[in-house]
Amino acid sequence: MGDEPAIELSGLTKTYGTVVGVDRLSLTVRTGEVFGFLGPNGAGKTTTLRCLVGLLRPSEGRVKVLGLDPIGDHGRVAPYLGYLPGELRFYPELTGAQTLDLLSALQGAPAPRRGDLCDRLGLTQAVLARPVGGYSRGMKQKLGLVQALQHDPKLVVLDEPTEGLDPLVQETFYALLLDMAAAGRTVLLSSHVLPEVQRTCGRVAIVRDGRLVTVESVAGLREARARRIRLAFEEGSGPRPLGAAERWTPRWHGNRVELLVPPSEVVQALRGLLGPTVVDVTVEEAGLDEAFLDLYRGGGKEAQA
Repeated sequence: MGDEPAIELSGLTKTYGTVVGVDRLSLTVRTGEVFGFLGPNGAGKTTTLRCLVGLLRPSEGRVKVLGLDPIGDHGRVAPYLGYLPGELRFYPELTGAQTLDLLSALQGAPAPRRGDLCDRLGLTQAVLARPVGGYSRGMKQKLGLVQALQHDPKLVVLDEPTEGLDPLVQETFYALLLDMAAAGRTVLLSSHVLPEVQRTCGRVAIVRDGRLVTVESVAGLREARARRIRLAFEEGSGPRPLGAAERWTPRWHGNRVELLVPPSEVVQALRGLLGPTVVDVTVEEAGLDEAFLDLYRGGGKEAQA
């Protein structure tokens, strides 16, 4: 484990009989980056993550994690790898503390960060002394985060990490991500919460039907995709035909309308839209959610490319 990329996928394919979960996926995640992994349900995200951490064997292709095979070299990789699955399953009769002890032993590594993580996430000694079967969903998610990070891994793979967390705990989680990035750790974050990815990740990969659609920086995705134009008309005005601008699917809210327009067509759009009844106009860069949807609207061609 030297200066290799943290993750290297080369033609990763995973099939379940005649069903293709992941199809010839190639991807590189650099050491020290927080990398987003996006796609709707059924896109192949969880299958990919399970191949990464050695829970599934690829049907074809190659997977390298920290320069090693996650299955063939599992004993060498495990102490440096943290994983939070999307669906947590704990032994309900064990206490929180016993659960963390068990998972630390299975990881084959000490847990120097456990105390700090429990403090920051609000898992008190009293909570850790209780059986996990009585935990709420949010408490189980906190326990899952602690077990994934307690051994200070070099690479952390997180599948929907803020699921079930309240907004204050989510803020704590984002701070933990910043700490990991500052320490040179690598994070692969799979999430359907696009503002979360936009806030924390430098680059993202988007998958569709098991295939890679694009890999790009968050800033690049937002810059290259649609701009949001908002117009306000005089009071008392309602929805009206917008001529050629109708092709951008205007959304009306009383006397206000919003359109998503490609960057190259913004000037043309404004020329056709501005008139004497317009009282206000704003043009802003779209967020990652609009960029994501924009890619999926035309995703067939881009995925094939």
